[in-house]
Amino acid sequence: MTNKIAFLGCGSMNEAIMAGLLASGVHATDVVATVRRSERAAQLAAKHGVTVIATSEEEEANLEAVRGAGVVILGVKPVGIADLAASIAPALSPSAVVVSVAAAVSIAQLERALPEGQPVVRTMPNTPARVGRGVVAIAGGTHAGPEHIARTTELFSAVGVAVRVPEDQIDAVSAVSGSGPAYVFYLAEAMAAAGEALGIDPELALVLARETVVGAGLMLAEPGADPSALRRGVTSPNGTTERAIAVFDERGLPGIIADGAKAATARAQQISVDLG
Repeated sequence: MTNKIAFLGCGSMNEAIMAGLLASGVHATDVVATVRRSERAAQLAAKHGVTVIATSEEEEANLEAVRGAGVVILGVKPVGIADLAASIAPALSPSAVVVSVAAAVSIAQLERALPEGQPVVRTMPNTPARVGRGVVAIAGGTHAGPEHIARTTELFSAVGVAVRVPEDQIDAVSAVSGSGPAYVFYLAEAMAAAGEALGIDPELALVLARETVVGAGLMLAEPGADPSALRRGVTSPNGTTERAIAVFDERGLPGIIADGAKAATARAQQISVDLG
């Protein structure tokens, strides 16, 4: 497997992955990316020092990018990923591992679009990968051997924690960690709004909510941290926090979160069906 890594599509997620790889020691000369617009290509090239080709300027940009690549990371929207996979098939090395970061696109859908026997790995990263604290779930395809899984795990470990899961759990993983950052941001919004309703200046309420969530997250990041134990440590008997938690339980907040995760999983499954 060669060292060359091709990023087809370089939105915020693929750029975060690419930046993490470069920071971990991957040479810029081993990385090539494609984007649609020439302005975006110039910006990425200047920022990261890698080769970036604009598909608006070069019709065969994606084919050029994948030639000789050992890893090809597909970062376009789900609706276009199967067509992209089919379009690059003629230029792929048989040993190259094709990695998808697209939600709701199954391994079977990708394998149908690629040459027979092409190694495929499906991943589900989340946005904290931008700050090196992502969670990336990895599922190997029919022809992905241990070396392909190991290579993908090594690459994605540069932007956070990489875990291997069966593909039939990917949608559930997406509902927890993929969508999860939005849940946390939603909580911070609600906390800030609650502070404002209690008479706190809106800007101060936002600072209080934001920094509280950040600080709590750092405590959770400590080795062996247990969210239940941390919660109990803040919840003194008959205290103010206990009263707030009691209201959350009475209103069924755990069930609401579980129902939301189920809805997210169901939506991912429906998108997969819609994509064929």
